[in-house]
Amino acid sequence: MEILTDHPDLAMVDVSGVRRAINIGLLEEESLTPGDWILIHVGFALSKIDEVEAKAALDFLESIGQAYEDEIAAFRESMIEKG
Repeated sequence: MEILTDHPDLAMVDVSGVRRAINIGLLEEESLTPGDWILIHVGFALSKIDEVEAKAALDFLESIGQAYEDEIAAFRESMIEKG
């Protein structure tokens, strides 16, 4: 996660190789710093999580198999910014 200096309510995140700007306004009480892990849904950061939680969530999503791969492919196709 990288906070965008020109839009402090936005952060650039990487989801399985797809980079996107997401809204971090719901976490304004958190002290977010570059490199933090966050749980996101439909473009909004919902909570700050630690690396262990992030790895567990990613392992679960990857265990879904083709459905996860299809979702990432669709996400990549709708990419606004490539990074």
